[in-house]
Amino acid sequence: MIPQATASQPVAPAAAGAHVARLGMWIFLATELMLFGPLFLAYLYGRTHFPDAFAAASRHTSFWLGTANTAVLLSSSLAMALAVHAREEQRPRAAARLLLLAAACGVLFLFIKGSEYAHDWREQLFPGPGFSLRGETGAGIFFWLYFAMTALHALHLAIGIAATLLFALGLRLQWPLVQPAQRLDALALYWHFVDSVWIFLYPLLYLVGRSGPPG
Repeated sequence: MIPQATASQPVAPAAAGAHVARLGMWIFLATELMLFGPLFLAYLYGRTHFPDAFAAASRHTSFWLGTANTAVLLSSSLAMALAVHAREEQRPRAAARLLLLAAACGVLFLFIKGSEYAHDWREQLFPGPGFSLRGETGAGIFFWLYFAMTALHALHLAIGIAATLLFALGLRLQWPLVQPAQRLDALALYWHFVDSVWIFLYPLLYLVGRSGPPG
């Protein structure tokens, strides 16, 4: 019994570190859900009380840009998952390249989103004095939530891009800070969380008014 305990001691700290890193990230993501949660509840309220207005307002969002961004983020999640796999196989350079690809997808997402915001501005879809849908009760609520949700998501994605670039550089230069595999696992959890939030936002904001004939 004593030799077995002694033999397992060198493995225990690494395993414990991995569990602690994952637990810490899961706790952080739980707090992030509390941040997004009220917005989703507000959307549920508006969708329940102003279903026609929400459907009509949703038709003013750019379906094709939203769909393109969904494809971009799904591609970024694949690149991130492959980066974690490469890191587990002790291929840091391949992992760094895949992280750069994930970050590039994130930058492309923000570029497309910025183009969409510019289109929304030209169409006067920002709630305020010049709001073009002010005559439709509930449309203003939809677009307040649309901009709040997408802007908050974009902020989280920007943070993820910065962290991903830092990890890619660290793997290239062999920084000790990013060498433990569990730290990349934690980054991947965050990245997939941000992507998962968009998977919920996409149908709520872009598809809800396109499920039937316009009314």
